Formats: sequence, structure tokens, C-alpha cells
Amino acid sequence: MPHLIPEITYPSPRRILMRRTRAHKGFLIGAAVLLMISATALLAPALAPFDPYHQDLSRRMIPPVWHATGGWEHPLGTDNLGRDYLSRLVYGARISLLIGGAAMLISGIIGTTLGVAAGYFGGRVDMVVGFLITARLSMPVVLVALAVVALVGGSLNVIIWVLGLLIWDRFAVVMRASTQQLRGMDYVNAAKVIGCSTLRILGSEILPNVLNNLIVVATLEIAHAILLEAALSFLGMGVQPPLPSWGLMVAEGKEFMFFSPWVIVIPGTVLSLLVLAINLIGDGIRDITAPEGRA
Repeated sequence: MPHLIPEITYPSPRRILMRRTRAHKGFLIGAAVLLMISATALLAPALAPFDPYHQDLSRRMIPPVWHATGGWEHPLGTDNLGRDYLSRLVYGARISLLIGGAAMLISGIIGTTLGVAAGYFGGRVDMVVGFLITARLSMPVVLVALAVVALVGGSLNVIIWVLGLLIWDRFAVVMRASTQQLRGMDYVNAAKVIGCSTLRILGSEILPNVLNNLIVVATLEIAHAILLEAALSFLGMGVQPPLPSWGLMVAEGKEFMFFSPWVIVIPGTVLSLLVLAINLIGDGIRDITAPEGRA
């Protein structure tokens, strides 16, 4: 009687991806923190105990609940205008996530378009894009943003567009290098042979294969945009009062940092956690989707 050879089954790519995801602690921690902050931003009207814009000078600079003179009416205290700090912190999550996501979207569209065009077509297109990238890298982001905001005026829309138009270079560099590696692949040449249009090749053969790198860069640029907005707000050229921006909260509290350090520690800690979570997610995506499975 012939021996039966057992059938060998291999796990599906989706199952392998899920297993790598569950094994990557950094990605899980970052995703949990980002999910919590995003949920807080979405549910801000239900979670905030007070109106973040309401001022009560008779209740200014109340310390947090862990302080000896603090209370549960204002768990995180109040600022120098008597506004509830917890409410402003909750609504500030909306500002930070909105600026980071919108600026990343604008810069991603610009940088990806330029990078893919330079990497695929090469020649003069690559030279022009290379010149644009070099010109952009020669300009300090913070100084240019400060100059533009000083001329145009600081507002939420201005900050989003200024940051979006200034941080596209990383997208362009990464997409250019990734596209150059792919344009000579057999499946790209096969698509050319059968008569596929350039847009069809870019959309169905190039972009899906650079998506991993694009997502990683996008997470980094979200964190970059959030930090830049906080820096501009701290310098007085970012989001203008009374919007509850975390960077603006730090700027408003710097005069009281020696006597009431919590006015800076609380928004600074939350801002650091958000940026750390986004960076952990970016590193996790890179590791999880890597061919060698570094997770």
C-alpha cells in the first residue's frame, strides 16, 4: 500500500500579516494611544466638562486634582483666564490631528506626484524635480513658515497650507527612489508591451508597490507637521487664540512655568505622546510589511 504524503499547507499572506501585527508591541502601543486620542477628539463635545472658550477670571490658575488645593470640578485645573484645562486639552486634540492630517495630505499629493514622475520618466523630468527638491531643502521650514505667516496672518487654514507646501520633500525623495527601482521590473515592461497607457501603468503597477513606503512617510510627516504647528504656536505665529491648540497652550503657560509648571507639563506630555504614537505606528508598518519580516 503506497504511503500517503501529507499535504503541506502554508498560511495565507493575510494571516502572516495579522501574526506579525500581533507580535509587534511597538505598533500595538502606538495604535492604542493614537486610537484613544482620536476617539477623544471625535467625542470632544461629550467628554469636555466645560466650554473650552469660557473664561472665568475668578477661577484662574486653579491647580490640578493631584495638587493639595486642587479639586475634581476642574481635574486638570484652569489656565490664566480661568478656562478649564481638561476641556481645552480635549478640543486641542482636534486641532493637532486636523493640522497633521491635512498638511500630510497636501504634501503627500505634491511629493508623490513629483517623485513618481521623476522616478518613472527620468531625464529632464528627473532633473527638474531634483532641482525643486534641492531648492526646497535649502529653505529652513520654520523660518519660511514664520515669514509667510507674518506676511499673510496666522489662522488655521494658513498654517495647514503653509506646512503642506513646505514638507513635501521627503515624499518626493522616497517616491522617486522607489519608482526608479520598480520601473525596470518585468511586470512593468510586460504592461508596456501589451499597450497599457502610462497612467494605467502608474496606477496599477507602480503606486500599489510603493504604497508601503508611502504610508511610512505619511506617518512621519503627520508627526512632523504636528510638531511644526506646536513650534509656530509657541512662537506666536501659529494657531491664534482662543483656539485650544496644544502648542498655544504651552506658549500661554510659559509665563507661569516656574510657579505652576503643570500648565506646560500637561499639554507638552500629551503632545509628546501623540508624536511618539504616530512614529511607533510608522516604524511598525515598516517592520510588519517588510519582506524579511523583521517584526
